[in-house]
Amino acid sequence: MAEEQIIDQTLIKEHNWREVRKVLERNPPPAVADLLMHLDKSAALIVFKILPREFAAEVFAYLDPAQKDAFLSCLSDKEAQQIISELTPDDRTELFSELPAEVTRRVLQLLPPQDFKEVSLLLGYPEHSVGRMMTPNYVICQPDWTVAKTLRNIREKGKDSETINMVYVVDEQGHLLDDIKLRRIIMSQPKTRIKKICDNTFVSLSAFDDQESALQMIKKYDLIALPVVDSKGILIGIVTIDDLMDVQDVHVTEDIYKGAGIQVQTTDLLATGNIKTVSVRLLYQHRIGWLVSLVFMNLFSGAALAHFSGVIQKHIVLVFFLPLLIGSGGNSGSQAATLAIRSLATGDVKLSDWFKLLYKELLVAALLGLTMAVMVYIIGYMRGGLAVALITFLTMIGIIVLSSLIGISLPFIFTKFKLDPATASSPIIASLADIMGVVIYFSIALGVLKFF
Repeated sequence: MAEEQIIDQTLIKEHNWREVRKVLERNPPPAVADLLMHLDKSAALIVFKILPREFAAEVFAYLDPAQKDAFLSCLSDKEAQQIISELTPDDRTELFSELPAEVTRRVLQLLPPQDFKEVSLLLGYPEHSVGRMMTPNYVICQPDWTVAKTLRNIREKGKDSETINMVYVVDEQGHLLDDIKLRRIIMSQPKTRIKKICDNTFVSLSAFDDQESALQMIKKYDLIALPVVDSKGILIGIVTIDDLMDVQDVHVTEDIYKGAGIQVQTTDLLATGNIKTVSVRLLYQHRIGWLVSLVFMNLFSGAALAHFSGVIQKHIVLVFFLPLLIGSGGNSGSQAATLAIRSLATGDVKLSDWFKLLYKELLVAALLGLTMAVMVYIIGYMRGGLAVALITFLTMIGIIVLSSLIGISLPFIFTKFKLDPATASSPIIASLADIMGVVIYFSIALGVLKFF
């Protein structure tokens, strides 16, 4: 929802803050956050300050890191403390992991002892672990409680919980025994004991598990939240689907960048969420590495062309088809690599499926190569005669098949050596297709031209 759809900009220009506040309160926090990020700095700060405290904290959670930093720098200690104290624990931890060190130190000093202890605990887990994004606010019950007692506990303590759709059953020591949907509890008789409606089947995470693993698990079991336990099985927090969807956005963006040969670090390009806030220097640094590497890779293409300079001079018409052939190889290889990378990322295939996919890709590539070879044969015959038609026909099949097999294989090879398969990017495939295309094309040309 764009800002002009939620508020009349004239109200802001006329400094009608009372009416601005009334209008914004009727809109969801993400829409208000989007409005603030489109206003100039001074107006955004004023609008943010006039929001009710709890609503302002909700809006603050949806701002990008640069905007959060700017607001905290302009707020007084008391105002900053109020905002931070209203954030949920997982949003608060995410904030501290994004802010510059000097701002983090200032804000940490503003927290009350209990909140400081909570944040310190969550920040103590590895950067991309489930522990960093879990919240300690959840609803529990014990197996001997009645449904009526459980519902009373939910009413008393549920207002601070991240979600009340799932209620977690624990023993007196805090060991997780089960998780129950609120609907099942509501539909049971008030005097029914919780243990009577337990099925003792649940899934849980370790605080040290990777966030992407949590995302796959919550999708697999179609849950809205997952419990997090320590090594002894004691419940220490939950992660919710809304936080995991943010993780998915980051990983998808990261894979897209890597697929284009752009180096990424979650502390800069991905964390900002807005490329307008990224400096020219940073964008340059992330892109130059692969481009320089590919320059050196493409030197092999030049060496191959130099090796076949004789046949090129005698049959200059062959040069006209070179971009078409090697471009087709690069495209087919990139398609195959994309299919493999996505399948590995979603867990649809495993390393053991490599040969099955390789065989299937061989058949598909052969059909693709044959189809495109027929088309290029006609063009080759029209522009260079039978010899050129045969050369381009055979080359197209060879390049498509070989490029596709390399494209399907590289992600598995990277995964085998514990590397991110997304780094088997399109630029690598395209460069390899260039080198192989030149060698295959002119090797076939030398063989065919002997008979003409």
